[in-house]
Amino acid sequence: MLRPVTAITIGDPAGVGPEIVLDTVLTPMIYDVCKPFVIGAREHLEQAAQLKGVTIEVNEIREPEEARFEFGTIDLLDTGAAPGARIAYGEVQADAAIRAYSYLEKSIELGMAGRVDAVSTAPINKAALKAAGVPFIGHTEIFQALTNSTYGLTMFNVHKLRVFFLTRHVSVREACDLITRERTLTYLKDIDRELRALGFENPSIAVAALNPHGGEGGMFGTEEIEHLIPAVEDAKALGINARGPLPADSIFAFALDGHHDCILSLYHDQGHIACKTLDFEKAVTITLGLPFMRSSVDHGTAFDIAGKGVANGGSMVESTRVAAEYARLSIEHRQSVPA
Repeated sequence: MLRPVTAITIGDPAGVGPEIVLDTVLTPMIYDVCKPFVIGAREHLEQAAQLKGVTIEVNEIREPEEARFEFGTIDLLDTGAAPGARIAYGEVQADAAIRAYSYLEKSIELGMAGRVDAVSTAPINKAALKAAGVPFIGHTEIFQALTNSTYGLTMFNVHKLRVFFLTRHVSVREACDLITRERTLTYLKDIDRELRALGFENPSIAVAALNPHGGEGGMFGTEEIEHLIPAVEDAKALGINARGPLPADSIFAFALDGHHDCILSLYHDQGHIACKTLDFEKAVTITLGLPFMRSSVDHGTAFDIAGKGVANGGSMVESTRVAAEYARLSIEHRQSVPA
């Protein structure tokens, strides 16, 4: 099986990133599905190993091509950022963010050069980024800007569910104002394009309704009539297999049963609640629309438990596995298309 080269960034070293990354590269299955190497500082991995009571062998590399990609040896690329910094667990620190940001910059540099196929990112801290003067609020914005991508399309992946979001980090009131015919159609076109690039021939995209019972013909709200139904019809006219809007209280269950390839959720909690209730640890964020695959855990730096050796790396393992899976699908699809 094709094993995509996958960079794993340790995130903010004041958080649980080093611990969950260590769990990931100590999982044999990861080496079956990809060729992983870590981007981060050796001291953070060694501290995590001490916390977890394990012994590790580190192979320091300067380039991905120097990695062994063998279980039992951790290939590590250190950017050398913030030399001499003393990072304390569980605190917002500029030096921690400087290091975390440098790991992302390096992963993007390698991805843009075609030297890595996927990047799996451990959590970063927004307050620390601000303290360090980093002009972005999160991973998606960083990756979209530094890759010069037209968009960074967020997709949740958990078991059989694939969930996209029309709006995310805005208030519910603002989200309602952003649910327009034009915005919905743009997202449907982008989703269709990205899924086809992964090998889906005619992806079924189900659009969630905003109001109870899909608005009940306008009795419980008119957003479906004024915006969502016209957007779906516009998409169908373009050859996109869009469906809905369908009541949000049942759409996720039908997707789990295989009725749809993905769902377009209208706001943050509508999709997040469904995914995290299904399986909190298996919920992984994928960013599509970049020149390479990127995934992340769907939790934060967890400063409250950082440095205690109790962080569970299951979500990071899943993030890395899923990144490799979608990278493989993308590569295989490109190879199957006639030149």
